[in-house]
Amino acid sequence: MRICVAGAYGAFGLKHLDALANIDGVEVTSVMGPTKAKIEALAAERGIGHADTALEACIARDDVDAVILSTPTQMHASQAIACMEAGKHVLVEIPMADSLADSIRVVETQQQTGLVAMAGQVRRFNPSHQWIHNKIAAGELKIQQMDVQTYFFRRTNTNAKGEPRSWTDHLLWHHACHTVDLFQYQTGETASAVFGLEGPHHPELGIAMDMSIGLKVPSGALCTLSLSFNNDGPLGTFFRYICDEGTYVARYDDLFDGYDRPIDLSGVAVSNNGIELIDREFVAAIREGREPNGSVAQVLPAMETLDRIERGLR
Repeated sequence: MRICVAGAYGAFGLKHLDALANIDGVEVTSVMGPTKAKIEALAAERGIGHADTALEACIARDDVDAVILSTPTQMHASQAIACMEAGKHVLVEIPMADSLADSIRVVETQQQTGLVAMAGQVRRFNPSHQWIHNKIAAGELKIQQMDVQTYFFRRTNTNAKGEPRSWTDHLLWHHACHTVDLFQYQTGETASAVFGLEGPHHPELGIAMDMSIGLKVPSGALCTLSLSFNNDGPLGTFFRYICDEGTYVARYDDLFDGYDRPIDLSGVAVSNNGIELIDREFVAAIREGREPNGSVAQVLPAMETLDRIERGLR
């Protein structure tokens, strides 16, 4: 399996490079980045044979079977479509698009080409959330409410590495996308009632810096999601699962009970790294000729829910 990683020296591009190095039979043959000197230096450091600043040059190569897109959100849909039209399987980092219309275009292209197209919904793969999902599937747990906090301190246009960013992040279409998809995945239902509230927009970035979202599925389970770019404190996303049998708190790849006692996740997956697990699913789906968990078609209902929230905000 020969893979190109686009956006390779960004925070998540590097995570994918590290993850792919742990998967047998996988070789990164090409990397793409917007700055020639940086991407060529990264390729030399990692022993990767090809580097370019243009995705078109990478996907034209015969030694690229699949592409992982860790590029700016606004490029995701057009680049995912370009990859598939070039005959390449594609894993596009979250979100697959920043609108419902573009999400539908991505799904339609996948259906036309028959290639593997996967959205980077890594929360489906974190061992902490997998443990919960397995309990739900076994009939041992039922979610009553998910209480989620997604907090960052980003009052300037910087990325996860603290470097200047050429594009503007978004609480709804990026960060809420994680939780909306996860809630619908864990409950096995699509939200029947939604609402969204947003605080003041940043005077320069033009985006809401604080947001509150509520979801309800037909079975009655609720999701309460608070998001902020104004939070000066511990950063990240923290999930509290309030269930009929116990309460559980997920912090990325770790899980605790309601009293902050750690849950043993050994044996849940072959790795405790969610990025590696999502890359493994992508590679396995290509090899086995099947739809992956987190395919763009499976994630489309989350994008439909985000669109409903956005229309409500207007």
